[in-house]
Amino acid sequence: QVQLVESGGGLVQAGGSLKLSCAASGSTSAINTMGWYRQAPGKQRELVARIWRSGVTYYVDSVKGRFTISRDNAKNTVYLQMNSLKPEDAAVYFCYAAPNYGNLYWGQGTQVTVSS
Repeated sequence: QVQLVESGGGLVQAGGSLKLSCAASGSTSAINTMGWYRQAPGKQRELVARIWRSGVTYYVDSVKGRFTISRDNAKNTVYLQMNSLKPEDAAVYFCYAAPNYGNLYWGQGTQVTVSS
């Protein structure tokens, strides 16, 4: 079992920055990928970014050049640095962790609000 605790959400003006954190505990040695989904009202949940244990990353096109995902394997923590935030980035951001085989584990979500 893996438990995920998220933090770092909040209110920011357009063009500003936020950094999200997600700390994993439990059977963390089984985790391969970690990342972030987001869901805005009336929209489907979308994958924003993911990072493999090796450090290889993926970003959805809409955040490339603005967001940076990173992880500290020793701390079992994944981060999402969000710069140049836009109103369309506003959503609930959900952290996830996945083993090579098996189910995803989810955080509780953290609200990101961007004012224009």
